[in-house]
Amino acid sequence: MDLLATLERGEAITQLVLSKRLSVSVGLINALLKRAAKKGQAKARAVPPRRWAYYLTPKGFTEKSRLVATYLDSSLAFFREARAGYVRLFAHLQTSGACRIVLVGGGELSEIAILAAREAGVEIIGLLDYRSNSEYVHGLPILRHLCGIDAMIPLVITDSRSPQGAYDEVRAQYETRRIEAPSFLRISINPLRGA
Repeated sequence: MDLLATLERGEAITQLVLSKRLSVSVGLINALLKRAAKKGQAKARAVPPRRWAYYLTPKGFTEKSRLVATYLDSSLAFFREARAGYVRLFAHLQTSGACRIVLVGGGELSEIAILAAREAGVEIIGLLDYRSNSEYVHGLPILRHLCGIDAMIPLVITDSRSPQGAYDEVRAQYETRRIEAPSFLRISINPLRGA
């Protein structure tokens, strides 16, 4: 999709520049361009000296539109699944008496969890994120440690890049705290993981 979107702009660009822009190898760019040309989605024409200009065909525009629509559908489906997962988790926490939480890990999942917490009536007192340089995110204080935070307040994993790593890290550092995560993150709570 990114390759087709770049070709759509119609700029004169080399395969090397494309590879850097899309963070893939030149060989993969070459293979993708050949594949797009073979499928009739892109064409190439020679431009001196010994260079090629690639452009999208009408079929390429159609494919790009289809890929964008598929991406949006899958993104919305993920958003719905994530929000529902956090709403269920927060409802479960409330039934056990936990109405205040700390999120663990920033990013898109923390934003979804914030929305779900508002919907569920759960108070988020902060976001534990060792890597953040900010003081606040979405109005929440960024926590570097849990000193002074009631030990009964559960931690909820919202790290989308490495949910298992975030879980393992807080479990090692705060082994007596309650740590929760929605099931869609598929976190293993087995302490012998990898052994």
